[in-house]
Amino acid sequence: MKMKFKKAITAVALVISSAIIFTACGTSSQPTPAADNGTGTAGTLSGTVTISGSTSVQPLAQDLADIFNESESGVNIEIQGGGSSQGIKDVTDGVSDIGNSSRELKEEEKTGITEHIIAYDGIAVVMHPSNPVTNLTSEQVQKIFKGEIKNWKEVGGKDQEILVVTREEGSGTRSAFEELMKLQEKKDDKTVSFIRSDALVGDGNGAIKANIASKDNAIGYTSLGFVDTSIKKATLDGVECTVENVKNKTYAISRPFLMLTKGEIRPEVQAFLDFILGDKGQEVVGSKYIKVK
Repeated sequence: MKMKFKKAITAVALVISSAIIFTACGTSSQPTPAADNGTGTAGTLSGTVTISGSTSVQPLAQDLADIFNESESGVNIEIQGGGSSQGIKDVTDGVSDIGNSSRELKEEEKTGITEHIIAYDGIAVVMHPSNPVTNLTSEQVQKIFKGEIKNWKEVGGKDQEILVVTREEGSGTRSAFEELMKLQEKKDDKTVSFIRSDALVGDGNGAIKANIASKDNAIGYTSLGFVDTSIKKATLDGVECTVENVKNKTYAISRPFLMLTKGEIRPEVQAFLDFILGDKGQEVVGSKYIKVK
């Protein structure tokens, strides 16, 4: 009788042990779901996406990459600057998967290139915060950058020489500013700039901001997304450079932010582009720039 009772206890113990093991295995086999990135690929991708070009687009691209990597940690996104012309060249030559441009492409640059508009941006005319001038007309801006107006007193400011600060050649911001403000013309298939030859050149939006912030007689232009309290926006023809005024097209100096691709797009590159143009990506865009949808 005692032997049968012991056998019964052993059998029950085996059943319980099996149940515990089965339950534990069943629990561990269920993977933790990855966060949704809005592309339907969450956590399934790997590889490297190389991006280069516009320094205006660069910080936005980095913000987007950081959010994208929260759900797609297996994708390494490498982002470099160099200017819009460099980004266009890099994607054309196959050096980069994506080329960033903050200007419209020229006809000769469009061969084999697919353009993805990810945002719109305003170009703000900026001065030192201590400058008493608050508004400039388009004509005054043209004359200042050409060197036809050289003293702030000519536009209602102090009796002080104007220091013009501009972007480097190849900059998408410079190209867009010159085109929209009629500060360039075509001569023998070359684009000639009218910006005064002795203008101080800043390599990148950050350099422009630093120069304007440290020189009380300076004037320049920069992406709206780079404007902070260290510099002051001038209204243009009475219209302030704001997201809303760029959206409703009352502010005159605006341009698209482009990401460019060429040929077949790898899955990880396409997923990043899909994320940018989806709801989550456009929410990131809308924090500083103008959404495309």
